[in-house]
Amino acid sequence: MYKYVKRFLDIIVSLIVLIVFAIPMLIIAIAIKLEDGGPALFKQARTGKDGRNFKLIKFRSMKINNDVRDFKKEDEFTKIGKFIRSTSLDEIPQIFNIIKGDMSFIGPRPWIPEYYENMNNKQRERVSVLPGITGLAQVNGRNSISINQKINYDLEYVNNFSLFQDIKILGKTIFTVLKKEHAYINKMGIKEEIDELKKQNKKMESEI
Repeated sequence: MYKYVKRFLDIIVSLIVLIVFAIPMLIIAIAIKLEDGGPALFKQARTGKDGRNFKLIKFRSMKINNDVRDFKKEDEFTKIGKFIRSTSLDEIPQIFNIIKGDMSFIGPRPWIPEYYENMNNKQRERVSVLPGITGLAQVNGRNSISINQKINYDLEYVNNFSLFQDIKILGKTIFTVLKKEHAYINKMGIKEEIDELKKQNKKMESEI
């Protein structure tokens, strides 16, 4: 029953956020465009509920020539990009993903498909609910914790899916964003997490 209530609340709150942040969003978009002439938005394939992929929308924080798949080169941020990434303002356009039904405000973070492809069946239970802008892992260490800790927090969220839990996460998120700690994981960090999942699954397969 709560999933229907949550969906209703997601839509209502998204519309309120859209109205309140309309001008700040416009200012950010113009600032991004003026800096290097590139697009204001960045879209990337992420794994959503039940393993279905969707296009996540964020404000672009990287330079135009930055290749997110090139793990040999460090990410290159624009000047405005560094600011919106550290303050999590780059996440605001995800309200369009929420309105569309791809995401919720609270839930496991949606990761690139390579994560899901290298998870075992138990780990994949983290996508049995809609992914969120913030979640239990985000308020318990964010990117300072290991990939296994992140997944365990996500599974804990799924197993204790409730309004009470969402309220607690929402309250903790405010302090997490204000601290500006561990808001970003670089490309090498992503590669290392995916490699760790691959290694774990190979070990499991060899033990069967």
